[in-house]
Amino acid sequence: MLRYHVTTFGCQMNAHDSERIRGMLEELGLGEAPELEQADVMVFNTCTIREKAESRLAAHLALAKTIKDADPGRLLAVGGCFAEVQRERLFEQFPQVDFAFGPGSIATLGEWLAVERNGGASGSFGTGAQRRFAAELPGRRERAFQAWVQISMGCNSVCSYCIVPTVRGKEMSRAPGEVLAEVESLAVEGVREITLLGQNVNSYGRDLTAVERTTFAELLRACNRVEGIERIRFTSPHPKDFRGDVIAAMAECDSVCEHAHLPAQSGSSRILRAMRRTYDRGRFLALVAEMRAAIPDLAITTDLIVGFPGETDEDFAQTLSLVEEAGFDAAYTFVYSPRYDTEAASLPGQVPEDVKRERIERLIELVQATANERNERRVGGVEQVLVEGRSRTDDSLLRGRTRRNTTVNFTGRSEPGELVAVEIEGATSTTLRGREI
Repeated sequence: MLRYHVTTFGCQMNAHDSERIRGMLEELGLGEAPELEQADVMVFNTCTIREKAESRLAAHLALAKTIKDADPGRLLAVGGCFAEVQRERLFEQFPQVDFAFGPGSIATLGEWLAVERNGGASGSFGTGAQRRFAAELPGRRERAFQAWVQISMGCNSVCSYCIVPTVRGKEMSRAPGEVLAEVESLAVEGVREITLLGQNVNSYGRDLTAVERTTFAELLRACNRVEGIERIRFTSPHPKDFRGDVIAAMAECDSVCEHAHLPAQSGSSRILRAMRRTYDRGRFLALVAEMRAAIPDLAITTDLIVGFPGETDEDFAQTLSLVEEAGFDAAYTFVYSPRYDTEAASLPGQVPEDVKRERIERLIELVQATANERNERRVGGVEQVLVEGRSRTDDSLLRGRTRRNTTVNFTGRSEPGELVAVEIEGATSTTLRGREI
């Protein structure tokens, strides 16, 4: 049996795509290799949103070249966003690559592999293929009780720093009937938690025909009615489109979790305008207040960028104060890096690297302090936890997540996939700890 290994970089959408890649390869009769060195087919599912991901990819491709040099019969495929936007550069810089495919043409990997196994040619097979939802392909999930559910792909926003619309195309919503059918099928399979995926889930359905037209709020309510699905999450929403009907659905649907990832990106209205985020600081904070009023126990996480072109000390100070005013439960923090084919890459006022580093350290320190304070409030209470497996740091403990999406390490005897009550006995800025009761 031929064996494959998939290495994934980037966002949750890429994680979902990789599950579909694995499912498709296994449907073709391949088995999974636990290590890259043991694989006959090496697949890298790439990200190009940030420079760090590209640097990591280069290192991994160097290792793959060493493996191929020792055994030229092995195959190397590169997919995802980097392969979509940098196809020519990819083959030029990394001639060891046999095949490249974009996020909307994952199916061509299977078609190419089938041809390759029959003595066909490699290269740019499938170039120009019509975009297809990865959800149409067979999947192989990481956990039997959790699943990603793709509801849209692409993005219509024009954020000046973002390359997603270039690599994933304009927003395209999946038919609501298809989404609901997949959710119902997952429930039958024993899935208890789903995460609805899109570049901007809030704008779901706006491109559908009048017959199919469904809002994201209506989709949440429909998924909530599926028996067996006990937790519903979604990512990522855009603050500009987070409206009252979605907040009401979150508050009223028992299965929808008390967590929202709300990317702020900056606390400065001036920088937000330069980013083309189409909201300002005041509107963002008003949205946070509206959400917390409707869902008192809501956890809000965010994304924050430091060092965007033109960012002054005052702009950065406003980002720090936003963290304090919004009271984020966690934040993903990033140093701005110019991406080709984006407006921001050519903006004046590029911030020196040493200034970026100093600012990101200060931001991380504040985010951790804020998150630690909010987690400390959970100590002494009882949380419902979905068991995911063993703790990554202590094999004697179990690990799971609360409805508010906080990781908990705890003592207990439950099995992965079970929902258990855990008394919280301690907290850090990133995790809770406790005991099953």
